[in-house]
Amino acid sequence: MSTGTRPGGRATSVAAPPDDDDLEQLLGRLAGAGLAHAPAEGVGDALEQMVGHPEFPCLGAKSVFRRGSVEHVVLDDMSGADVPESLLARLGEFARDIDGEDGFHSFIATFRGPVPADEAAFERALFELLQRLHDADDDEWAPGVGSDPNDPHFAFSVGGTAYFIVGLHPAASRVARRAPLPTLVFNPHEQFEQLREEGRFERMRGAIRRRDKDLQGSINPMVADHGEATEAMQYSGRAHGADWEPPLEVHETAGGDAGHTDRADDSDTPEGT
Repeated sequence: MSTGTRPGGRATSVAAPPDDDDLEQLLGRLAGAGLAHAPAEGVGDALEQMVGHPEFPCLGAKSVFRRGSVEHVVLDDMSGADVPESLLARLGEFARDIDGEDGFHSFIATFRGPVPADEAAFERALFELLQRLHDADDDEWAPGVGSDPNDPHFAFSVGGTAYFIVGLHPAASRVARRAPLPTLVFNPHEQFEQLREEGRFERMRGAIRRRDKDLQGSINPMVADHGEATEAMQYSGRAHGADWEPPLEVHETAGGDAGHTDRADDSDTPEGT
């Protein structure tokens, strides 16, 4: 069972935070608010509170929520048998809806469970789901990015569209990743290329990293290595050494190395969390 929601114009079912809550306090309060059993609108409202907080560092996320350019779905269990097919259908619809549109767009999937005990548990669940999603996907790998999970030019492909994935959960060591429920954000790679073409990429990336450092005293060490190693190292938010390999097996039918193009040679994104 799943529920789809779009932000904007909906009833608020999670109490507004006190004015003096810092982001970490807000996220701790939301994590204890019983959102696993709340209506989908309440789960979406909690995410809006998180992203809308003045201390939240990711400017891209703020933009998509402010402009209503986010598709948010709430699913029951991350390990549910019907989750891959549901995500394939919804991501396909999302990709068609934003085709040819400018600006930032995000597809967000929040799961009512299981709530991970630590970062290792969340990472296992994340890559198990990505593997099942890939196994169910009959489309060719997205053009312009690598399909080898160990390749610095790798990006995850669903339905022929390349995505940078941001995993969020309440046990995250990075404050900006502590969503009250396990959540995956699918950001289309194409919008990062658009930022580069417009000359805005470096400026936005720098601003996000400064804001993240202000929030937590340091930037995410995995982000600092981005462009030198596979972006899959960043998906879960868990810190890894240089010898880590993504637990993801891409089928040969996905298109081999997908022939990454020159514009994908710098696989960096402005994500700073």
